[in-house]
Amino acid sequence: MKSVAFIWGVAGVLLLLLFAVYRLAPMALDLAERELTVWHWLALGFSTIYMAYAEGYRGFHKAFAPRVVVRAVYLKSHPKPLHVILAPLYCMGYIHATRRRQLFSIGLTLLIICFILIARTLSQPWRGILDAGVVVGLSLGILSICYFLIIAKLNPGALNISAEIPSESGTLKTKPNGITES
Repeated sequence: MKSVAFIWGVAGVLLLLLFAVYRLAPMALDLAERELTVWHWLALGFSTIYMAYAEGYRGFHKAFAPRVVVRAVYLKSHPKPLHVILAPLYCMGYIHATRRRQLFSIGLTLLIICFILIARTLSQPWRGILDAGVVVGLSLGILSICYFLIIAKLNPGALNISAEIPSESGTLKTKPNGITES
């Protein structure tokens, strides 16, 4: 059950991200069929560079990806049936997380939903330009999770980030190797 929790948690998150890339990529690829102006090309360059940095590096690589892996490692060593069943949600910080982590995860999800609804109102090529940047950011996020999986496999103690697991006596910041900080 321990390995199942780890695999299902990480695989579920990766599948969710891959599905988003699969859904957005056709709109981005449709740009190849269109006549783009200089402004479109500039916007495309800005979108891809900005999203690679903001979403891919700052959002995924520096925060989300290592936390997903750390929470999966923690879940592997502390499996509970409900957490194993909901392992992707567990790894993303929606359940059995500090109140701060849960609120942040839910708030970020609502913000993303708002951006999706706004993006759907855009016509081509603007929607494709925006989607191209998102695809780049999500792809970097997928690669980041894979990178941190390798790090966790080679040296589990190297991921020095809190799993943000709550405790009965208050909030403990638990590292994946079981070390806690007050």
